[in-house]
Amino acid sequence: MSAAGVGVDLVEVARVRTMLAEKGAQVFDRLLTKDEADYCRSRPDPAEHVAVRLAAKEAVYKALQGSEAARGIGWREIEVVRAADGRPDVVLTGLAAQRAAELGVRRVLLSLSHTHEAAIAMAVITT
Repeated sequence: MSAAGVGVDLVEVARVRTMLAEKGAQVFDRLLTKDEADYCRSRPDPAEHVAVRLAAKEAVYKALQGSEAARGIGWREIEVVRAADGRPDVVLTGLAAQRAAELGVRRVLLSLSHTHEAAIAMAVITT
């Protein structure tokens, strides 16, 4: 197993709060899958959870970079889920899954952290 790509992203929670206040449901519908949106809405501070998912999606996108194929990946084609053991995991669909297959990706390792002010994610793809 070797690392084929790494991505890191940091999102300011205040920016997400502003987006949610201004655009509300549009943010959930455009950027998150239904399951992600439902999870975020169920949390005491949805903005923190939306922010960390956006950071995760961007980190995975960066890790998959390297060809024109990655440019068309949509926000909802990278889904952040919880594995049975509670750790964050990723489900790729559409162009994201296609790009992962092209690279021979065996696994996407994901680390997430967030506070009231910031959310960070790191993704490592292995082949």
